[in-house]
Amino acid sequence: MPQTLYDTDFYRWTQQQAALLQAEEFEELDLPNLIEEIEAMGRRDRRELTNRLLVLLMHLLKWGYQPNIHGHAQPKSWRNTIRTQRNRIEIVLMDSPSLRRELPTYIAYVYPRACKGASEETGLPVAIFPATCLYTLEQILDLDWLPG
Repeated sequence: MPQTLYDTDFYRWTQQQAALLQAEEFEELDLPNLIEEIEAMGRRDRRELTNRLLVLLMHLLKWGYQPNIHGHAQPKSWRNTIRTQRNRIEIVLMDSPSLRRELPTYIAYVYPRACKGASEETGLPVAIFPATCLYTLEQILDLDWLPG
């Protein structure tokens, strides 16, 4: 099977495809690979958003359900992680605002996984966390909101 530019030099292939689009030389486009890459870009944004929501929810749960560790306040790293995830979620949503309407579905999907992760990291039983996410979308995305 002969190798194409797509197979041998992906960056050069992307530049070539962009040049062909700009020149409106549509018949020269590598449509099968171009379609595949465009679809992959959408999946990448969705995957990044769900990964960031998972980490964010896990840290919100840890913050809310394990407020003191050995008599000390929650670690600053938790607050930093919460803020970082919120900022990065907002960046993804700025680039792909249509994903905002999918957030409730993504939250419902990652929440049980966040509970399991928070349980594993804190040693708290997973049953301590509510079966469904009690945080509102506004709370989850609010840069200043913390549980408790």
